[in-house]
Amino acid sequence: MTNDHPTSSIDRRAALLRLGAASVALSCPIQAALAAEDEGTYDEDSILKAATDFFGATTEGLAKVIEKAFKEQGRPNAYIKGEEASAALTVGVRYGEGRLQMKSGGSAKVYWAGPSIGLDVGANASKVFTLIYKLPKVSAIYQRFPGVEGSLYYIGGAGINYQRSEGITLAPIRLGVGLRSGASVGYLHYRREKSYLPF
Repeated sequence: MTNDHPTSSIDRRAALLRLGAASVALSCPIQAALAAEDEGTYDEDSILKAATDFFGATTEGLAKVIEKAFKEQGRPNAYIKGEEASAALTVGVRYGEGRLQMKSGGSAKVYWAGPSIGLDVGANASKVFTLIYKLPKVSAIYQRFPGVEGSLYYIGGAGINYQRSEGITLAPIRLGVGLRSGASVGYLHYRREKSYLPF
């Protein structure tokens, strides 16, 4: 039978306290980083409310495409509320304009245009609510964003597809009849000023 020496018991307790303090110290930067990310991005509820207010109604499809975007891309740090018109007969064009709003407070007017190619016939005018991920600054939106082929998701009258360039992802959401699937192939060029050239 052995008895622990009092000093060895104290040493063990001190070591456990040091280990606990080290764990807390390591977790603090992680928690701070997560808090900063949350502060600079939108949560799902606030995006659903903003989109519902913008479209004037909520649908099960709208809720589902927003849920899908959050599951696949995480929390957006900006969005665009805008309107667009498009037409196509296999080869199509799309024009739009709106206002970009960053969670950090920056905002700007944005115009976009682009071609699309696909099994696509029709014309429509619609509102579009675009989620934006990892936008470092407002001016970074002004470039071409190719569509991610095969990313179109359409349910209950709402559609979403992804466009990606230089680490930035855009996820335009559209509601209503006349959703053109060909818009998911091709690209959209976002500009500071309106242009009728879709290239």
